[in-house]
Amino acid sequence: MSDPAADARPGLPVTELANAIVAFLFAASAPVAIILAAGARGGLTEADLASWLFAAFALNGALTIAMSAAFRQPLAFFWTIPGTVLVGAALETVSLGEVVGAYLLSGLLLIVLGLTGWVKAAMERLPMPIVMGMVAGVFLEFGLDWIRAFATDFALVVTMTATFVMLSLSPAVQRALPPMIGVLVAGVAVLVLQGEAPGLATGDRILAAPQLYRPEFSLAATAELVVPLAVTVIAAQNAQGIVILRTAGHAPPVNAITTACGAASMVTGPLGCVSTCLTGPSNAILVSSGRVERHWIAAVCLGLLAIAFGVFAPAVTQLLLATPVAFMATLAGLALLRTLLAAFQTSFGGRFGLGAMIAFLVTVAGLPIANIGAPFWGLVFGLAASLLLEREDFRA
Repeated sequence: MSDPAADARPGLPVTELANAIVAFLFAASAPVAIILAAGARGGLTEADLASWLFAAFALNGALTIAMSAAFRQPLAFFWTIPGTVLVGAALETVSLGEVVGAYLLSGLLLIVLGLTGWVKAAMERLPMPIVMGMVAGVFLEFGLDWIRAFATDFALVVTMTATFVMLSLSPAVQRALPPMIGVLVAGVAVLVLQGEAPGLATGDRILAAPQLYRPEFSLAATAELVVPLAVTVIAAQNAQGIVILRTAGHAPPVNAITTACGAASMVTGPLGCVSTCLTGPSNAILVSSGRVERHWIAAVCLGLLAIAFGVFAPAVTQLLLATPVAFMATLAGLALLRTLLAAFQTSFGGRFGLGAMIAFLVTVAGLPIANIGAPFWGLVFGLAASLLLEREDFRA
């Protein structure tokens, strides 16, 4: 019987680095655009946004490295995207200081929930098909965006997709050249040939300049943000990441993850960054290929890339936002293809099928209720449907 620790040592981390790069590009593209849009809606300045991005990447990147190395499994942390949308709306009526105060209270709540073990107990009682139905609903949009990208830049998307297929035909070829590395190189080559490769303008800011904000505590911000932020971290974000890691063969430490999210939120919050969470899509990309016992190396690579992004956030953000949408959509769609397949197989292959379907449909619909994102409500309504109509599955 082989020793996993020994198996994890030899060889260059080519596959792991490839997955880390794709996961990083995903995190640094559309999610960054959501931060910029939410910040603009809330009237944040360029300095506020730069500080937010520094904390979101550099500090969460350090947490990713520490947790992944400590537990020897991929534990990638970034920020809650539904929470970002909540904050953008809240900033229209409350000050940034009050929002920072809500970040701290929400972080404290997460720490309490993690230390008491309540979150792990709840996760163990949630039927896996229903949770994976929610995950499938979240990831479906990435697959659809890849298909839609054929209509916007056919040559680019066909080249990247054909590269993925050719490199995936043979396991030996995959070991020599990971498909996503080939996809990335092929996509960049097409952009260069088309004259669409992004670049920096003279005089642009290069280094981040984090700001420290004094927290203010108000009933309005507390009522609007504290509990919803905690819910989005636990049920809309962490649940995705935990189930994805379990499906890939890992045993994520649920209570430690929740506690770490709370502690990190109390550090990133005073810099203006929304609450920390265990990311679903990025972790899915990290475990999409390669050996299970080496996935944590991919997470460490991702953490290093995130720290570098945080330090050079203004420059890198400009480059990524200038990249064609079709490029990022194809990259993310192909990287998450097998994870989406696994989510569908787990959701609709046996018990709790109706609950899984309700969770999937509610999540895909994307309608928030009471300022809480659709993935949470997908879990709620999916579980309610199974409790009412699939009671035999619970007995089994």
